[in-house]
Amino acid sequence: MMFKHTTLASAIFLAISSQAVYAAEDAAADAATQQAAADDIEVIQVVGIRSSLNKSVNLKRQNVQVVDAIVAEDIGKFPDNNVVEALQRVTGVQVTDRASGEVNTVSIRGLTDVTTTVNGRKMFTAAGQQVAVADIPASLLESVEVFKTRSASQLASGLAGQIDIRTHRPFNFDGAKVVVNARGVYSDQADKTDPSLSALLSNRWDSSIGEVGALLNVSYTRSNYRDQNVTSGAVVPFYAGTAGEHGFGTQYERMFSGWPMGLDNGVPFQLGANGELPTFDLTDGDGNVYQQGVPYILSRDAVFQNDYTGKRDRPAVNLSLQWAPNDTSEYLFEAFYNGYRNESFNSMLFSYADWWGNLDYDAPMEFYDGTNVVKSRIVANPAAWSSGDYSKQSTDSYVFALGGKWDISSDLQLKSELVYQTSKFKTDFIAMRANAIGLPNVAVDFNDGSGIPSWAIVENDYATRVDLTQTQWNYGTLYDNGGEDQGDSIQFTLDGDYYLDYSIFTKAKFGIRYENRGATTKTRGVDNGNYIHHDGEQLSDELAYANPYFFDGEGDVPTSWIVPHGPSLFANRAYYREFFGLPADKLALRKVFDITEKTYEAYFQSDYETELLGKRVDGQIGVRYTRTENDLKFMRYESDLPNEANVLTATDTGSGSNDKFLPNFIARLWLTDDLVARFAYTQTLRQPEFNQLNPNVVYTKNLAGGTNQTETRGNAAGGNPDLQPVESKNYDLSLEYYFGNGSSVYGTWFSRDINGFTYDSLVLERDHIEPGETEAYDYIVRRPGNTSNGKLEGYELGAVYFPEGLPSWLDGIGTQLSATFLDSSQDIPQFNTETGELLGYNTRDMFGVSDKSYSAVLIYDKESFSARLSYVWRDAFLAGYDGTTFASPRGIYRRPEKSLDLSLSYNVTDDLVVTFDATNITNELFQSYYEYEDMYNYGTGLYSRTFAFGVRYSF
Repeated sequence: MMFKHTTLASAIFLAISSQAVYAAEDAAADAATQQAAADDIEVIQVVGIRSSLNKSVNLKRQNVQVVDAIVAEDIGKFPDNNVVEALQRVTGVQVTDRASGEVNTVSIRGLTDVTTTVNGRKMFTAAGQQVAVADIPASLLESVEVFKTRSASQLASGLAGQIDIRTHRPFNFDGAKVVVNARGVYSDQADKTDPSLSALLSNRWDSSIGEVGALLNVSYTRSNYRDQNVTSGAVVPFYAGTAGEHGFGTQYERMFSGWPMGLDNGVPFQLGANGELPTFDLTDGDGNVYQQGVPYILSRDAVFQNDYTGKRDRPAVNLSLQWAPNDTSEYLFEAFYNGYRNESFNSMLFSYADWWGNLDYDAPMEFYDGTNVVKSRIVANPAAWSSGDYSKQSTDSYVFALGGKWDISSDLQLKSELVYQTSKFKTDFIAMRANAIGLPNVAVDFNDGSGIPSWAIVENDYATRVDLTQTQWNYGTLYDNGGEDQGDSIQFTLDGDYYLDYSIFTKAKFGIRYENRGATTKTRGVDNGNYIHHDGEQLSDELAYANPYFFDGEGDVPTSWIVPHGPSLFANRAYYREFFGLPADKLALRKVFDITEKTYEAYFQSDYETELLGKRVDGQIGVRYTRTENDLKFMRYESDLPNEANVLTATDTGSGSNDKFLPNFIARLWLTDDLVARFAYTQTLRQPEFNQLNPNVVYTKNLAGGTNQTETRGNAAGGNPDLQPVESKNYDLSLEYYFGNGSSVYGTWFSRDINGFTYDSLVLERDHIEPGETEAYDYIVRRPGNTSNGKLEGYELGAVYFPEGLPSWLDGIGTQLSATFLDSSQDIPQFNTETGELLGYNTRDMFGVSDKSYSAVLIYDKESFSARLSYVWRDAFLAGYDGTTFASPRGIYRRPEKSLDLSLSYNVTDDLVVTFDATNITNELFQSYYEYEDMYNYGTGLYSRTFAFGVRYSF
């Protein structure tokens, strides 16, 4: 391979001619000034994987902030099926939530609140505050930069950091450029091969009005997917004493919350020891003990599985026009469209495992050794049902930007943009349950090994399995709902750079930003979703559907069952709406909220440069002011009972505002030309989601009644228009060593002090009278509040290394390594659910934070051939809490997640490249559990491997 060695000046020219460093321009000091003392640095200009890593290392080195990046290996060639998957190899980035055939969620250093910009412009999807990153096709991108610190010139939002996605522009190329890219992607569980197509056409010309350029980049991808999951239900208590005692009529009767009176799953249920059954005391509503020593066992309430299939399409278009009438000005118009289409069918099979009627006491019940926790059991006459759920979703998002930049003088440059954005999301959902008739028994081992349950419907001999495709299935319940979210905004920015020579200050940067954002949400359907009119009638032959072989032999579970066929249900929904007697009024969309948000921002910062003990120190100091004002309208309608009219009864209005000054200070110490230390203090924030601001409160009486005041209180829930942003004070300290040709090693310590996490709070509202009511009533009202604080700190380690002086056949081998270690805590408020009294705080790990994560990439890049084998792994983490009224324990944890991926490319000619890519090669299972991993397994997911073959032609 021919390597071209360049000086720093040439390297900077190459970087600036690429959009990757143009992205850093807004946040970094002038590269030539910052690197003046490093003129002897060498950068390798190559192609393929090593070239992309070289550019990434250069971006990290030249930027004042702590930033990592991934750069496309070639035009139209990003290394993965989508941007989210590509980001998983960036140090400090973790990905999760595999569903619908792809990874969906990005976190930076454990936090998921990430601001995403495209070409520096804040993006959103419909009525949300964030953009669905996976909806942006990877084939349109030139680079993605992950900012872990923030300068005053950048958006303040995003506690975790900012991801800036850069697309191609015509002035990036010397002249005409055409690239066509086609891939076929095979998904093994779906057993489908899908197209992924993109094309780029670009050119630039000298004309009588100056230099002009035009670029059109189009992309289309289709993905068929199949996700399969088997789940053991929640852990709940069962009475284990003698029938008739303690208020229970039957041994092994399930203990429900509030029945008998005083049972609350706040009770710390204990695992047995030495085979002895634990006990607890029953109390009344006033806390008085009226039953002592009630024995219990712990078992699951259900077992269920989902066979989720679907098809997803993502079209996208990027148009970029540039005009430079002279050497001192440049104008830009860009239009960006990305679309999302998804159709999915979920075949669900569900069986309760908590029934105590007709219990056969001779049926085996197995416990985990030394505990009162049930491992396996047989339950007679189970209530079992299936569900055929069909969903159709679409998103259309458009961004139009018109901007310019001008050299006012040799010292002053200005640039400005006017941006209009609109995004609409639509969804339609229809589902039907089918009830299984006459099932004899369910035999279930909740953990048959490796966290996977085994279960079957069996005859009374407990051995013969019932064929669920031959069972009678009756019509059950119909659900029909939908929605439409829409958002738009207009943004104006003005930024300036002023080069100065005043004391240690070298460059001032200043600017303003204004955004007027609107969002609306419309829904239809009934809140409880129930239309029950046809119990007892068997499913018609046209609707009954048996899904094919399920779970690929990974567990001993039912492999086929009958469900209402979702696609047929959707295609004939008019018939089934009439069949079930759905009120036509409930099918019309109704607006439920309308929000206007205005944001005013201004910043000033300065680059500086000085010496400390003979070493060069440079960096940035600045402050950003941000003010947000919200005007809110939420609509209330008549009670959502199936036969009542959809009549608007009230419009609740509210308003709120907040403003913050956010300082930042960044220092970079050049210990040598190749050894750099950085320190950063920055502040970031997260604005509340729109639905959290809902001033409307929905009040629900306690229809069950009770014997004292606390047992007759109702429940209510609403938003909080007075919510304030979550704030984070951020500290970063890094040390980076750059050596050899494009090699580096680095480490970073960081800390985040987070104040005002949004978490539900309770309050007792006395003597509330609902409209149309005359009787006052007491309610426990649940609202979100800034009631929780957290702390996150950790370390990052990373390296990119291409050894030199190797034998010729090993020349081009290299590696990219990274590791992240996190320690998190969050104070969660604990409330008395009967009085709303704040009892104190419970400290636990933050949701979604893995203590450890690793990435290792082996690279071989020589002449016409490039190869990359990558492995990513993240430790177990707390994913969320299960229902407050039934589960104990509530915490749901994810087991360690990992993926082994492969990417190969071969240059047949200078213009023609063939590629092969594979993901999830080892066919991993993705699992979760309730706190105690060995006994309290929860879900197991089987997702697809993908194998892709592609060709890319450019000229």
